[in-house]
Amino acid sequence: MVKIAGIAGSLRSGSYSQQTLKVVAERVKALGAEVEVLDLRQLNLPFCDGSDEYPDYPDVDKLRKAVLEADGIILVTPEYHGSLSGVLKNALDLMGFEHFSGKVTGLISILGGQSNSNALNDMRTIMRWIHAWTIPEQVAIGQAWKAFDEAGNLQDENLSKRLDAFAQSLVENTQKLRGVNQREMSVA
Repeated sequence: MVKIAGIAGSLRSGSYSQQTLKVVAERVKALGAEVEVLDLRQLNLPFCDGSDEYPDYPDVDKLRKAVLEADGIILVTPEYHGSLSGVLKNALDLMGFEHFSGKVTGLISILGGQSNSNALNDMRTIMRWIHAWTIPEQVAIGQAWKAFDEAGNLQDENLSKRLDAFAQSLVENTQKLRGVNQREMSVA
């Protein structure tokens, strides 16, 4: 069984990013993976100052440990001013290569307006920089206020299918990469 960590970069109550992460996490679980959702709204994280240690912020260790122990990571961000949210960028900056190297990542962006790939491209660059493997299936949800009903259920069947394909790719590629890493460890 693979372990997936999910992080949504929104602090807003009723966040579409958080709703999307919940939907995807359920689909990933249905495929047999273990999922841990890290809710940045519940974590007390400092602004990253480049330090290795943040002794006054035990939630930094909690975040780092969860990502370090995960085989794959789901990142969901609202798009603010043409890029990923500052809160997600800060959370990523509190971690490093050791947390992401060789991990599979899946990326989703949430937009109030028309769909584009600005935030996704920026996240893809960050993931490449810290040596993570990003699946090709990425999802940009434009006009997110139309995507969900008041109960948080998806209303668009095509979007639902895309999220299914995203979850499938994330789990399958994580299993493949994990299998390669375990074979390398047993040979060493």
